[in-house]
Amino acid sequence: MTDFRLTAQHADGDLAVAHVSGDLDFDTAPHIRSQALTLIEQGHRHLLLDLEAVTFCDSSGLNALIGIYRCAMEAGGSVTLAAVPERLERLLNLTGLSALLPAHPTAAHALVAHTRSQDTATA
Repeated sequence: MTDFRLTAQHADGDLAVAHVSGDLDFDTAPHIRSQALTLIEQGHRHLLLDLEAVTFCDSSGLNALIGIYRCAMEAGGSVTLAAVPERLERLLNLTGLSALLPAHPTAAHALVAHTRSQDTATA
């Protein structure tokens, strides 16, 4: 298995920020999905996945992102991506997944967007 990590950088309330690094492929996709679903089960229904250090993503990785999205939605949450590598961003656009998984240039930008959307939802 390639070097892969999903590390929760921040988990507070219903939001978790996780840094993902390495390859998202056939070998690692089940692990990212499992780790992300654990965060959702712990009550962090809104996930922000920082993908800056992702080096490769194949169809298995995309499928894992879709599975994470579905579980977050079932929990009343969301999945937001940050710092998506250019090649993965092209895959997301080609497959139409960019419509489901909003992406931001950095995790900081994504946090601001999440905070604004939560403020709007409670207003």
